[in-house]
Amino acid sequence: MTNMIENDPLNPKFLGQNSSLPQNPEAAILDYVPNPRPNSLYLTRFVAPEFTSLCPVTAQPDFAHLVIDYAPQETIVESKSLKLFLGSFRNHAAFHEDCTVGIGERLFNEMKPKWLRIGGYWYPRGGIPIDIFWQSGEPPKGLWVPDQGVASYRGRG
Repeated sequence: MTNMIENDPLNPKFLGQNSSLPQNPEAAILDYVPNPRPNSLYLTRFVAPEFTSLCPVTAQPDFAHLVIDYAPQETIVESKSLKLFLGSFRNHAAFHEDCTVGIGERLFNEMKPKWLRIGGYWYPRGGIPIDIFWQSGEPPKGLWVPDQGVASYRGRG
């Protein structure tokens, strides 16, 4: 895994460049750039409504709606590198829990935000939707944390 120190925060690797999808999440590089408001307490949200991975048993595709919320500290994740990282799961075989928690932990460990949470709202396979939630701890006092806005499964869309 790549960490912030190996990246040049003033020269993101992917922004404005033609970039290939990484072969797997381990090969994906996440870029982090300086937080333009490091002294402000605010929440950033990324939503990936078409996240895909593969079932590690059947190799069938699994689909999820991911919501990533974080309160930045010194850096923010550059969105194109995040898109490439999430896209690298397309041919990655892992259970829902591994994908969801792994994404949250990697972002938290590398970016070192004040707080991070991820909700993985997985579409049903075998008739059961599986929702996975992970957060780094209690949100900072005074941080506005809106509901993730994904309804309980009823033909989720």
